[in-house]
Amino acid sequence: QVQLVESGGGLVQPGGSLRLSCTASGLTFNAYNLGWFRQAPGKEREGVSCIGWSGATTYYADSVKGRFTISRDNAKHTLYLQMNNLKPEDTAMYFCAAVRSISSNYCSPLSTDYWGQGTQVTVSS
Repeated sequence: QVQLVESGGGLVQPGGSLRLSCTASGLTFNAYNLGWFRQAPGKEREGVSCIGWSGATTYYADSVKGRFTISRDNAKHTLYLQMNNLKPEDTAMYFCAAVRSISSNYCSPLSTDYWGQGTQVTVSS
């Protein structure tokens, strides 16, 4: 059974930082592209950042470029998202997922196989 478990969300003030983690089990971790997606109330789920199976390919949404960094540790079966200079508009539920296809310009929630349960990120003063 495939499980993706996110952690690291919380309440942070604007300008603050958070590091999300996603630990996977039940799948061949280093064979999968992985991604972080988010969904705010009333909005569609969107791709935030994705990373290829080797780490060589990464995608960032324009809204997070220069602030967020995605990484993976294949030995620990863990995906990370370092989020710096957080803004109120980053408030959302953040999900990790195993992604079928990504590129430096493409990371879609429609191209996923497995999802985690999500972790809430709230940016507010």
